[in-house]
Amino acid sequence: MLKVNGLTKTYDKFTAVNNVSFEVGDGEIAVLLGPNGAGKSTTIKCIAGLLNYYGSVEVCGEYNKSVKAKSLFGYVPEAPAVYDMLTVYEHMEFIAKAYRLDGYKEKAERLLERFELLDKKDKLGKELSKGMQQKVSICCALLTGPRVVFFDEPMIGLDPKAIKELKAVFGELRDLRCSILISTHIIDSVDELWDKSLIMKGGNIVVSKTRKELEQSGETLEEIFFRVTEG
Repeated sequence: MLKVNGLTKTYDKFTAVNNVSFEVGDGEIAVLLGPNGAGKSTTIKCIAGLLNYYGSVEVCGEYNKSVKAKSLFGYVPEAPAVYDMLTVYEHMEFIAKAYRLDGYKEKAERLLERFELLDKKDKLGKELSKGMQQKVSICCALLTGPRVVFFDEPMIGLDPKAIKELKAVFGELRDLRCSILISTHIIDSVDELWDKSLIMKGGNIVVSKTRKELEQSGETLEEIFFRVTEG
């Protein structure tokens, strides 16, 4: 369960995120949509504890910046943050040691194989393409067995096979009762996945609808998106 209440982020006199509140339940996939500059990535970074903010964020009932909360969530950033001088497999080992994981090697190899990285496990981070770096970020985030996962533009740079696998992962995480928040500006990349849609504009959430509510409205998500973001 992810609970966000009154989340506000300002830079001097500019308000990037304005009093945002929402929840993502267990076994629920929420998509955070909006044009570039709407505040999506800033929201995700605040929730992940990377930025200071006003308001409150709880991960499974824990303050998001607490050690307990950090052990419960995974985060895939918009720009992959891999270490130049660590190999692909050393990234997995680093995460395993940081989270004090036991018996992680089999799972690490399964993830790397699934995202076609096993044969590249000895390559250094600086030798990887952007798409491969994104795959490493995804594998690292999933290795810990998170209960809540944040994905910021996760499909950018991925090849079609990796996108297919990632979408399958979303479904598997939902089946495991994980809470999933996906930030994107590409509506059709998540159209068949979401349970709750949150549309941002100018730092505000201007629409929050479940899939059932959307179906009852008679509009498509794309129609609502363009109506509220383009006036």
